[in-house]
Amino acid sequence: MKRRDIVCAGLALGGHAALPVLAQPANTTFIWSGFPAGGLGDQVTRPLLEQMRGKLPQNLVYDSKPGAGGRIAAEFVRRSAPDGHQIFQTPASVMVLQPHVFKKLPYDTLGDFTPIASLCAFTTVLTAGPGLPADVRNLADLLRWARLNPNAANIGNPSSGSGMHLASLLLAKQSGSPLNPIPYKGGAPLLNDLLGGQVPVSINVISEVLPHIRTGKLRALGVSAPTRSKALPEVPTMTEQGFKELAYLEWLGWFGPAQMPANRVAAINAAVNDALATPAMTEALARVGLEPLRLSPTQFATQVRQDHAYWAQVIKTTGFQPED
Repeated sequence: MKRRDIVCAGLALGGHAALPVLAQPANTTFIWSGFPAGGLGDQVTRPLLEQMRGKLPQNLVYDSKPGAGGRIAAEFVRRSAPDGHQIFQTPASVMVLQPHVFKKLPYDTLGDFTPIASLCAFTTVLTAGPGLPADVRNLADLLRWARLNPNAANIGNPSSGSGMHLASLLLAKQSGSPLNPIPYKGGAPLLNDLLGGQVPVSINVISEVLPHIRTGKLRALGVSAPTRSKALPEVPTMTEQGFKELAYLEWLGWFGPAQMPANRVAAINAAVNDALATPAMTEALARVGLEPLRLSPTQFATQVRQDHAYWAQVIKTTGFQPED
């Protein structure tokens, strides 16, 4: 496997080659992303580990095991020894949505993992591109346009069964509009089609669309978070626009195998929260529309359970059929 990115805490990197995975098993903690390099995880974890340098006795190595929507990395960590040397980094969907989307998972996300630390919270954005008339400025305008143009009323989302796919299904059902959800194979091809006008509107992670909203190439019609985003304070929430069922917040977090020692969890959690509180980390997250989410292990576990229940209800409401 090709090494994607390495950052070591407590180890000077200047001029040193990356260590192979098994070089220091007793002195190294590996943080595994289930997704390819270059996405949201990299935007958060690279600056985070820089701020954590020297805060833990172990070296921290960030790498990826991409594939199957994060499930390969999740299963690898689940099978690891519960000593805190293998950590799974994941967005919320893998832990709280996939159990309702797939009929068969090789693990129980609530029972087979230990919530360690939350990293950041972020909203998704209902976003209009050049394929939508310029006078469509909010959700009411979009629904009115969709009813007048049912054959063109496609709403893109980054993948089948994702939170953004389910949100688009729920919006179509709750509004009674002819919005037609179109799943893509990733956020990058969706963004390309949105910018090119091939799909008129989509639901995206804020960090993907924020630069284009700021330059005026795209327009934000609404955000999914319960409160307005600090990065887009002028954009109303879906709740403000009459769709409180679409109020949800995404997050990125760290999980270990079940039965991790509480003192090990507490030490990693404290180091993460200290790093998130630094001005450098706050600035790095704000640049891409993310906010630090500093929760204790107990608070994070509660958040996971609450979100798990939320998406179970969304699945039921939309009638989405779980996949094999």
